[in-house]
Amino acid sequence: MLAFLDGEDGAERMAEILSQCATQNARACLSWISLGEVLYIVERERGLNTAQRILAAIEQLPLELLTASREAVLGAAHVKATFPLSYADAFVVAAAQQHGAVILAGDPEFAAVESIARVEWLRVA
Repeated sequence: MLAFLDGEDGAERMAEILSQCATQNARACLSWISLGEVLYIVERERGLNTAQRILAAIEQLPLELLTASREAVLGAAHVKATFPLSYADAFVVAAAQQHGAVILAGDPEFAAVESIARVEWLRVA
């Protein structure tokens, strides 16, 4: 999401996917945990007003926001216990597993979970 918002590597692919979600039978998901991560990074780097504008923009995108349900928390805890990645990223992996989804990633941490989740790389490492 940060790559998309900042126009970095992978932004075009994200825009393509979001367009498909708006016009076709496609689905994009973002966990509330990941949204919180995006917002704290934006607020820390650019201020509260920018973070609030980003939140408003994200809420207009054709994204399904996934709650931190019992199943999501337990799945993320298992992923975090097994693989070397952040807890927020563990929610991404657990959500991908639960929904049969592909993770769109630029963070090299996701290489560790390619054996249990499908990853589409947005950036060239």
